[in-house]
Amino acid sequence: MTELNPGFAAEARSTVGEISFQVHEMFFSRTDKRGVIKAGNGVFRRISGYSWDELAGTPHKIIRHADMPRGVFQFMWDTIKADKPVGTYVKNRDKSGGYYWVFALVAPWNDGYISIRLKPTSPMRETVAAIYADLLKAEREDGLTPQQSAELLLERVRELGYASYQTFQAAAIAAEFEARAKAMGEPLEQVQKRLLTMSRGIADVQVETAEMTEAFNAIRTVPMNMRIIASRLENAGGPISAISVNYSQMLEEMSTWVNTFVDGDTCVFARIRDAILNSQFLGFAAALQQEVSETLTRADVDSMPGHDLDRERATIVDLRADFLKQTRDSLGSVETEAMRFGRSVLDMKRYVTGLSSTRMMCKIESATLSDQGTALGGIVEQLDACQNEIEKRLARIVELNAVIQSNTAMLRALV
Repeated sequence: MTELNPGFAAEARSTVGEISFQVHEMFFSRTDKRGVIKAGNGVFRRISGYSWDELAGTPHKIIRHADMPRGVFQFMWDTIKADKPVGTYVKNRDKSGGYYWVFALVAPWNDGYISIRLKPTSPMRETVAAIYADLLKAEREDGLTPQQSAELLLERVRELGYASYQTFQAAAIAAEFEARAKAMGEPLEQVQKRLLTMSRGIADVQVETAEMTEAFNAIRTVPMNMRIIASRLENAGGPISAISVNYSQMLEEMSTWVNTFVDGDTCVFARIRDAILNSQFLGFAAALQQEVSETLTRADVDSMPGHDLDRERATIVDLRADFLKQTRDSLGSVETEAMRFGRSVLDMKRYVTGLSSTRMMCKIESATLSDQGTALGGIVEQLDACQNEIEKRLARIVELNAVIQSNTAMLRALV
């Protein structure tokens, strides 16, 4: 964590190179509300290149690298000052001028902040590095303020396909956790596996919903086409005209459903997605906090005057307990949203049943019109194909929602 200081002068770019450390090593540091270092572990001290005498009582910006955009720290501080945790990639500088990347989890706690950092090994880090380079260039060449740069950061995150920074950080912490476990040859625990199953399930729901919406849009012109056919048939077109009116009303109701289900930040899909990804972020964060509390050694703390192992470990344990409580609360929200989600899908199924009736009436009218029913027969074929597609997607969405619900129930028993 680096203290926000808009007046901090950028230092010369390092020529020392990257500082190496092991994938299993995790950084821990604790600061006050101003970002002044109060405690830390041996990994933090060793990789920074400073002694405890140099670190204790010093702003965390002592390790700030000139390649880091000020907008990233603006966003970080805006988030933690709002009493919310944040996960972000940071390029740091050691005492000699070398650099090292971390994925940092920073959380407000009591009268300060706790930062736990791991070595990023997923492809996400390279993607983020490119974004940071763009932000830094805009800050230097276009004169972007830290706030403007922070807003540009959020825009870049959305361009990657994430609805918000919160959904991005949930994906990032999971990606880094998975990559780290693989590099260390260790399996993920049950909680982490189930969280990933849920987040991948909701990602699949998004794909199925997009395909279903596309199938729905393909039949939006059917009522107009039916009215054209009816006008050409003169007196014989009366029943078809009536069917088109009925069909148009059903499509209007389905259109309202689509808008409620998939459009906007408060739609049915967004609510369950955000609840799942929030649970994922909190759950993985709690796992990192547990590991740090278990690996914190007396040598880590005793070398910093005035600090003891039991107090620092208890601080992390208490923070983890709070994150686990938030995880349980978030999983409760997932359960609520999953039920809402299921009811919404049932509504769509009823609309599809109505489409079946309309399709059957079209078939009957097409048969009575003999050669004149060719055009209407084409509409029936279109309805057949689109309805089959919608039904298939709905069935898959129901299946995925069941997977989410079952994993949520198991997770609430595990955390």
